[in-house]
Amino acid sequence: MIEAAFESAYEGIIITDPRGYVRMLNDTYAEFLKVKVEDAIGRHVTEVVENTRMHIVAKTGKAELARVQKIRDGNMVVHRIPILKEGKVVAVVGKVLFQDVRELHALSARVLQLQEELEYYKGELIKHLGVRYGLEDIIGCSPKLKEVKAMARRVAPSDSTVFISGESGTGKELFAHSIHRMSRRSSGPFIKVNCAAIPETLIESVLFGYAEGAFTGAAKGGRKGKFEMAHRGTIFLDEIGELPLTMQAKLLRVLQEKEVEPVGAVHPVKVDVRIVAASNRDLRKMVRDNRFREDLYYRLNVVTLSIPPLQERPEDIPELVGHFLEELGREVGIHVAGVEPDAMEALVGYRWPGNVRELKNVLEQALHLTEGDRIRQEDLPVHVARGKSRVRLPFTLKEAVEDAEREAILQALKVHAGNRERAIHMLGISRSGFYHKVKKLGIDL
Repeated sequence: MIEAAFESAYEGIIITDPRGYVRMLNDTYAEFLKVKVEDAIGRHVTEVVENTRMHIVAKTGKAELARVQKIRDGNMVVHRIPILKEGKVVAVVGKVLFQDVRELHALSARVLQLQEELEYYKGELIKHLGVRYGLEDIIGCSPKLKEVKAMARRVAPSDSTVFISGESGTGKELFAHSIHRMSRRSSGPFIKVNCAAIPETLIESVLFGYAEGAFTGAAKGGRKGKFEMAHRGTIFLDEIGELPLTMQAKLLRVLQEKEVEPVGAVHPVKVDVRIVAASNRDLRKMVRDNRFREDLYYRLNVVTLSIPPLQERPEDIPELVGHFLEELGREVGIHVAGVEPDAMEALVGYRWPGNVRELKNVLEQALHLTEGDRIRQEDLPVHVARGKSRVRLPFTLKEAVEDAEREAILQALKVHAGNRERAIHMLGISRSGFYHKVKKLGIDL
């Protein structure tokens, strides 16, 4: 059986005694060497194999692995391995790994191709798990932004709860994605929940799921909630300040007990979830106003990342403009070479209440208006173009009214820390009127 295995091996194999005389040679190697097995047996290896070092390895007792050996005008990759018994060399095994170095190069190229495919599928898996962004997608090199990025890198590997604060449009979600991607849970799911977008009557079943028969219309077999979906991964609770007090109490239990209780279920379900929460509202003020639970606030506030607004890092605006123009060029098919100096001055000088999100929207509008290969100041919306310049540009009465309405809505939202109900009350308009104007004026909430 050993002889059959020896002969059927794809690789060429030769065995010598301690003096370097050939004792075994398989047909594969003999055919390559253009010799007969019976003629080679008993001869010194130097007479059979060109440029061999088998006899040298027999003397040194040291293996030579993956060495290149030239035989018959070809470069082979070989192993030379001494066989020891009681500390003495009793034989040497020579094995041809590749009869031509080009085979090794082909294998190396194949390995590189497989590595590239693996990276591609890993990227697709990450997208499937809900993660789309990394720190590299957060544009800017200002000291304040660098500090927040460094903090995100430090906290990401742990399982600590992270609270991300910042104005609307600063990139809180991008940081949440980045933290998950850099964590040990990166191969697990990333589940995003917008707490403000779920009706109060449904939020418990959405977050915690429900058992079969929990209520009329419940799906057969029940349904998993967002926390169960995020098991062994990360759940991102965006706009957490919008959670009603009753749900805040239940969320606190999840943080304390590491379990959720689906609606209508008899027993709780254990979950292994990391929580990343975010809000553009001042939770400390909400705690003082008894609109947010103090115990939940401290549970969430283990590590806080405060994202600076765009007006506090104007030095990042030129880089952001370049990035967005390239991105928008691919998205809308309108390409420009850049921005005129006066337009850039206006962009840098504007207050940006909508932050990075507003900047991208403004540039997209400008792309559709520009007639040349560079965005001009007159291509920018009036309220932005006037942000730095003291020159009052000509505009219609309709544009002036829209400009004033936009400023009033943004100011009301800012005064009430993003609370839409209070902003609507302050503005003295109906809820439907408010959302109609928000959509019409292109305001991002």
